[in-house]
Amino acid sequence: MSAVQPTLAAQAIFPYFNEEHKLFRASVKEFCKREIAPRSQQWEEEHQYPKEIFRQAGALGLFGIRSDPDWGGAGMDWWASAAAYDALRYTDFPSLNIGFMVQADLTIPMIEHLGTSEQKREFLAPAIRADRIAALGISEPGCGSDVAGIECSARESGGDLIVNGQKLWITNGAIADFIVLAVRTAENRHKGISVVLFPTDVKGFSVGRRVNKVGHVASDTAHLFFDECRIPARYILGERNHGFYYVVRNFQGERVALTLLVLAFMDRAIELAVDYARERKAFGVPLIEKQVWKHRFAEHVANIEAARWLTYRALDLLNRNEKPESAVAMAKLVVCDLAQKVTYDCMQVFGGFGYTTEYPIGRIWRDMRLYTIGGGTSEIMKEIIAKHQGY
Repeated sequence: MSAVQPTLAAQAIFPYFNEEHKLFRASVKEFCKREIAPRSQQWEEEHQYPKEIFRQAGALGLFGIRSDPDWGGAGMDWWASAAAYDALRYTDFPSLNIGFMVQADLTIPMIEHLGTSEQKREFLAPAIRADRIAALGISEPGCGSDVAGIECSARESGGDLIVNGQKLWITNGAIADFIVLAVRTAENRHKGISVVLFPTDVKGFSVGRRVNKVGHVASDTAHLFFDECRIPARYILGERNHGFYYVVRNFQGERVALTLLVLAFMDRAIELAVDYARERKAFGVPLIEKQVWKHRFAEHVANIEAARWLTYRALDLLNRNEKPESAVAMAKLVVCDLAQKVTYDCMQVFGGFGYTTEYPIGRIWRDMRLYTIGGGTSEIMKEIIAKHQGY
């Protein structure tokens, strides 16, 4: 039993959370502590985790939280997703969480919003069950946040599409059964991009390498190549040449999910650090009794709570299908920048033990560095905020 007082999120006293959300959160927490946390160190050392863990998460309902029950989803809302992300902190293993996030909130929503009934039968329902693992193929060696700069292309040939090019920084890329792939289908910079469903068993597709990263070492981040890959033209999602706008719209859910994930791991870092500070003595006194640490934790908890409400404001707008772009950018900017200091200080409490991957705090500190980059850099968030302010 943790000696830390539960955070407000853990108590689920926010007015947006109902009893169903609280029960779901409890089941996700129990799953994380039973099936993932005890094996996280092994998977960390092996730099991979088994695909089977996706299927277990799918059986729990993690990948269809907001999806239509007709396709195997739970038909809940974004607040249920927030409850799940809060509980996912108990994996103590961000490498896996980011893979889950790609499945749940980067790929499945695009198929559900844009797909035909045939496409949903073939791709959506199996993805919700995690019978098929998905990746999102947007970034390339020459473009990341600049979606309009995509060069990976698809041309028509006899009722099919022939895909050529490459993608980089693709989470789940090496283990994916299919990719929600952005390709150029016309010369127009913004109105020349389409989104297609790309099965990875197609001839000409190859995984060049898994990228060796500073953090998230067990999450496969792949460099993908497409060489005259033929797929049916019926695999186009939504309207041809409207892909840029679909991707940008999908960014809002991606960034909210990512921000919720980082919030959860800040809470987890505080829990771990305070528990350790209660036990660890320096000069005969528990560290938690040192004023410097009391004040530091107090400051972090206050800042996290402010960041949480900013995030929940963005989440509320997204959940009501209102315009969330500026609020989402603010939340991501504030939360992901704050996580750098919170997790740094929490690791500092552990001294030399914190600078190992044998303690979860070391992994959390290291892995949180990604989030001022992934999903749109902090600099891009500032550009979005400035644009909405009329600067």
